[in-house]
Amino acid sequence: MKKILIFTLFVFVLFVGTASAKRLSVSANRANVRSGPGTNHETLWSVGKYYPVDIIKSSGKWHQIRDFEGDMGWIHRSLLKKIPAVIVKGSIVNVRKGPGTEFKVLFQAEKGVSFRLLERRKTWFKVQHADGDVGWIHNSLLWGH
Repeated sequence: MKKILIFTLFVFVLFVGTASAKRLSVSANRANVRSGPGTNHETLWSVGKYYPVDIIKSSGKWHQIRDFEGDMGWIHRSLLKKIPAVIVKGSIVNVRKGPGTEFKVLFQAEKGVSFRLLERRKTWFKVQHADGDVGWIHNSLLWGH
């Protein structure tokens, strides 16, 4: 009985921790994701503006983050803001003039490209890239919403 209670408590804490993760987005044009909380730690990779991340924990002025692929690292908190943002999770997606497949394809975006979320219409999201390009993408092709 004691083992069941401990296991149940563990699962509850794990679920609450995951469910309550805060989502923020990169507000700078470029941010380094590091192996630990400080500039003395190795840069693992760099991300661009509007890159959405889940905050796992904080240490001083640093946040440990998890991205759309489950990769983890650390970003300085000054580089993150509460900006509604999404990231392409499909290989290559069409960005359209309007919210539907009947609208013209304006351009395509590859997996990992991030956008600011401007508007929602049912299952379609109006997005803006950091370079200013605007269009619509179906929500099933995006992470972060």
